[in-house]
Amino acid sequence: MKTIVRTHKIPGYGPTLRTATRLTEQAVPVVNRAVAGTMPDVEVILTNERGMAELMAAADVALAGALDRRTLATAERAARKVARDIQANAIPRPDGSALLLIDVDKHPTPAEFAVTIIHELVHAMQFSRKGVLERCVANVRDRYRIERMSRRAAREHDRLLDQEEAEAYGHEYLANRIVPGAHP
Repeated sequence: MKTIVRTHKIPGYGPTLRTATRLTEQAVPVVNRAVAGTMPDVEVILTNERGMAELMAAADVALAGALDRRTLATAERAARKVARDIQANAIPRPDGSALLLIDVDKHPTPAEFAVTIIHELVHAMQFSRKGVLERCVANVRDRYRIERMSRRAAREHDRLLDQEEAEAYGHEYLANRIVPGAHP
């Protein structure tokens, strides 16, 4: 289990990077003990909204295994739309590792960052569970019209996604172990 924290297209964020690295190193063992599954290799990238959209599109295309221009353009449009509304995103990689993208502009305090990193690390742990990576790949391939999922499989994916999201929200209290008072 290797953890890398870096920035993407945000110069001048050295102190933020150091704080994020410290909080991530503290969060990994806490989440590893509290959540079922194994912690994969994790790369945390701190970026802004534009960089987040760019990296999300690239990760989706890599996960889908498609390289045509139409799929890439669709992925970029969808990623720009999603990046406006979210603070962070966890994306599985084909090699079994996880990519965590965090918008630093939406995390003004270490307490808010701690809650988000715990939430996203729980998602990273979920990716290591049986069948989750395959389900994510099938969903991405369906989203870009590469290979269709049955309606039944799509409903099952949505139901499991809601369960996984509820589990991640349920573990956000672990942020209090990293930054006291981070989660009410």
